[in-house]
Amino acid sequence: MVDVRLLERDDTGVQALHRLESLDLARRLPGLIVSAKEVAATVMHGVHGRRRAGAGETFWQFRPFVYGEATTRIDWRRSARDDRIYVREREWEAAHTVWIWCDRSASMGYVSSLALQPKIDRALVLGLALADLLVRGGERVGITGLTRALAARDIVERLSERMVEEACRPDYTPAELPPADALAPRTQGVIISDFLSDPEEIAATLRAMAARGARGHLVMIADPVEESFPFTGHTEFHDVDSPARLRVGEAQSFRADYIARLALHRERLRAAAASRGWSFVVHRTDRPASEALLALRMRLEAGQGG
Repeated sequence: MVDVRLLERDDTGVQALHRLESLDLARRLPGLIVSAKEVAATVMHGVHGRRRAGAGETFWQFRPFVYGEATTRIDWRRSARDDRIYVREREWEAAHTVWIWCDRSASMGYVSSLALQPKIDRALVLGLALADLLVRGGERVGITGLTRALAARDIVERLSERMVEEACRPDYTPAELPPADALAPRTQGVIISDFLSDPEEIAATLRAMAARGARGHLVMIADPVEESFPFTGHTEFHDVDSPARLRVGEAQSFRADYIARLALHRERLRAAAASRGWSFVVHRTDRPASEALLALRMRLEAGQGG
């Protein structure tokens, strides 16, 4: 990963950093795609995909008829009420779309000697593996604010290409949080991030995304060092998202306070998620990605009836 401390924090330096990170991401993605598919295949053996035989039995909503559709789908009784033609839409046709968003901001590049891979690599592997697993189960997947929902067999490659295209734009700046746009009812959102942002900003984003009743899941990616705070002696800490630096002596004296603050931060995130009917889970990068994927898949299945 690029060391963010090598560049000045002016606009030119920030854009240069983003370009370097974009190239770095493009180089690593083929390997991450392979890893994602391997993780998805591993979990697939223990999970039964949702079956979608027939057109479904549960009524969901009426929507306007689209030219080219079979006329047998028209609901003539509803259409007779006004001058439009309506189709009776079944539940599975309108539901089970999952929107995934992976944090690619600077803090996600962190990796310690105790981790299996950088946080950003784990987030991308987990997000792409989840997309692959969901599409195999007959569901639609998209990246929030970037793609439409798809059910394509090559979903992993398609999502990866769009992320690279976005990252290579001259004006690209990686965001720490997804777009604060309301998700459609009966869809689900999955946000994969280290969530090292202001809890109030995170809560506001969740409120916006869940405003229409969508369910969702937060997956907090953490390096083991971020939890244990093993630093001792004179230590200088760098905030990769700002010019801030902190020099301390006897860093070990800060450990208890740091761990307490981290626990409080996570509890605030858990409460914000729960208030909207969303789940919250922490996944460490020294653990297999398959563990998080299986747990996330179970949560998604549980949320489909909501």
